[in-house]
Amino acid sequence: MLITLRSRKSLFSGLVNQEVYNFLATAAAKYGVGFWKPGSGIIHQIILENYAYPGVMLIGTDSHTPNGGGLGAICIGVGGADAVDVMAGIPWELKCPKVIGVRLTGTLSGWTSPKDVILKVAGILTVKGGTGAIVEYHGPGVDSISCTGMATICNMGAEIGATTSVFPYNHRMRTYMEKTGRGEIASVADQFKDDLVPDKDCEYDQVIEINLSELKPHINGPFTPDLAHPVSEIGAIAKKSGWPLEVKVGLIGSCTNSSYEDMGRAASLAKQALDKGLKCKAQFTVTPGSEQIRATIERDGYAKILSDVGGIVLANACGPCIGQWDRRDVKKGEKNTIVTSFNRNFTARNDANPATHAFVTSPEIVTALALAGTLNFNPETDYLTAPNGEKFKLEPPTGEELPSRDFDPGQDTYQHPPAENSAVKVDVSPSSNRLQLLEPFDKWHGKDLEDMRILIKVKGKCTTDHISAAGPWLKFRGHLDNISNNLLIGAVNIENDAVNKVKNQLTGEYGGVPDVARHYKASGVNWVVVGDENYGEGSSREHAALEPRHLGGRAIIVKSFARIHETNLKKQGLLPLTFANPNDYDKIRPDDKISITGLKSFAPGKPLTAMIKHSDGSQESISLNHTFNETQIEWFKAGSALNRMKELQ
Repeated sequence: MLITLRSRKSLFSGLVNQEVYNFLATAAAKYGVGFWKPGSGIIHQIILENYAYPGVMLIGTDSHTPNGGGLGAICIGVGGADAVDVMAGIPWELKCPKVIGVRLTGTLSGWTSPKDVILKVAGILTVKGGTGAIVEYHGPGVDSISCTGMATICNMGAEIGATTSVFPYNHRMRTYMEKTGRGEIASVADQFKDDLVPDKDCEYDQVIEINLSELKPHINGPFTPDLAHPVSEIGAIAKKSGWPLEVKVGLIGSCTNSSYEDMGRAASLAKQALDKGLKCKAQFTVTPGSEQIRATIERDGYAKILSDVGGIVLANACGPCIGQWDRRDVKKGEKNTIVTSFNRNFTARNDANPATHAFVTSPEIVTALALAGTLNFNPETDYLTAPNGEKFKLEPPTGEELPSRDFDPGQDTYQHPPAENSAVKVDVSPSSNRLQLLEPFDKWHGKDLEDMRILIKVKGKCTTDHISAAGPWLKFRGHLDNISNNLLIGAVNIENDAVNKVKNQLTGEYGGVPDVARHYKASGVNWVVVGDENYGEGSSREHAALEPRHLGGRAIIVKSFARIHETNLKKQGLLPLTFANPNDYDKIRPDDKISITGLKSFAPGKPLTAMIKHSDGSQESISLNHTFNETQIEWFKAGSALNRMKELQ
C-alpha cells in the first residue's frame, strides 16, 4: 500500500504545508504503509514507474489513475471512501462496464503524437461517451506507440468518462519495465503474453477505427476537453469564434505528458529555435511528473534547453494543471489564451480566471505555439522568423523513447513503513485551520424527506471543479468546514445566470451558495441541488460530495451523473437521483419546496417520488430513478458508508 501527496517542492511550501506533511507521514507510519514525500512527483507517474504491471487491477483515488493502462493494467479511479473500503477488506463494487474498442492501424510519425489519439477519441465520444465503459485499444497500430505514450492516452480517457482504458501487452511495455527495474516482472509477463491481449474474435459494444498514418495533430478546447480541432484549422476557427489568438502561456508536463520522450521531443524543437537565436514569445513552463524524470532530464540536458528557450522548470507536481498557479500576467476577468499538455481545461481550472481560454494539446504542439506566440500557427507548414530576419520551418520533433543511460532516480523521497509503529501518534492539532478530524454525519431519521429547499438549480455543465474549486482551496482539503466555503461557487444559477449568487428563501436576500447553505442548516432546513447532464464530471474530488452533506444537503437531483461522483455521493449518505423524464428538470423552480417520498420502502430498482410544491400553491409529482443496491441503501440509512462500517465492527 502507498500514500502520496501532490505538492510543490520548495522551502516556502515546506514551511507552509509542514503540518500537513507531518500528518501524512505520521498517519502512514501509524498504519504501517509507505509514504512518498513531497517532491516525489505525481502519483500516476509514481505508479507507472514503480507499481503497475500487465494484468494487475489497481484502484486509486484520482480520476487519472487509468494512466497505468499504458502498462496493460486495469487501473480505475475511485473516490476516497471506496479506497477506504478496499483497505478495510470490504469488497469494492462496480457495475459491469461495457467495452469500447479503439482499433489502431498505421504508424505514428512526424508531428502526430500519442496525445492526438485521445484528443481525436474525445472529439468522437465527447465527455460522457465513455461513461460506463472500458476503452480497449488494439490493432497493429499499437506497436508504434511507446509505453509512456500509451499511458498518456489512458490517462486522458478520464475526459470521456471511461471507467478505465487499457492497452494490450507488447514489447514496448517489456522494455519500459526493464528500464525501470522490473525485468523479472517483464519476464513473467512474456510467459503469459497470450492472456494479456484481446481474445481472438472478441466482440466490442462499439468500435472506433483510427488510422495513425492519417491522424493529424489536434488541439482541443476551449473550456471543455472534447471540442476537437486539427491544429491546421485552429487559427481560422479561433478568429471566427472570437477566441484570443495570442498565446499568453504554454505549459507542458503534468501527469498526462511529462515522460522522458515528451520532454525530449519538446526539447528537440526548443533546440532548433535556439540554434536560430529564437526564444519563446509566450511564457513557457515545464512541470516534471516525477523526481526521476526531473533528475534524468537535468542530467541529459533537456531541462537546460527548455530553460534557455524561455521555460521555467516547476516542481515535480500537478502545479497549474489543478490550479496551483499564482498567475499574475493577466487580471482576473481578462480574456486570454493558454495552451497546455494537460488533460482538463474546464473554466477557471488552471488559473481561477473564467475568461482564460485553455486549449489541450501535445507537448510538442504547445512548444511550437509558445515559440510562435499565436494559435494561428501550423508547425507543419508555417515559418518562424529568427531575430536576424531569417525565415525557417521547424523540423518534426524527435526524442528517445527511454534514456540510453537508464533513469536517474534523483533524491530518495520514499518513507518506508517503520518496523515498530505502536508508539507513533497521528499528528493533528485541534487548533489547525488546515486539518480537522471528521465527525460522523447524522443517520437517516426513518421518514420521508419533506419540504426541502432548493439551494441552487444549476444551469449547464457542472464539474467537480464547479462544485468544489481547486487552486487556493486545496490547502483546506484536510479541513471539511473550511473547504466547504467553496461549495458550488462555480456553478451557474439558472435563476439569474450568475455564479455564487442564490436567493435565500428564508430571508428573501441573495448570498453566496455556501452562506445560504449554512443558514438553511442552522435553521434546521434540509436542501437539495438540481442539476443537468453528466453532473460531477471531472476530478474524483471527494470534497464535492462531503461538502453538500456537511452543509445540510440531502439529495442531488439531476438528468445524469458522472460515475465516480455518483458513488461518492452515496458514500456520504446523500441521495443521488435522476429524473425518470429528463424534461422534468424544467418543472422545478428555484423557490419550490421538494419532498422525496417512498424512502420507507427504499429498494434497488424501485423509483422514488418527488412532490414539488410551487410558491403559487400548486403541486406536481415526478418520478426519480436511482442506482442504489442493498449495501448502498444501508449506507444511506446509517448516514454514510463510514457510519455503516462502524456499525458492522
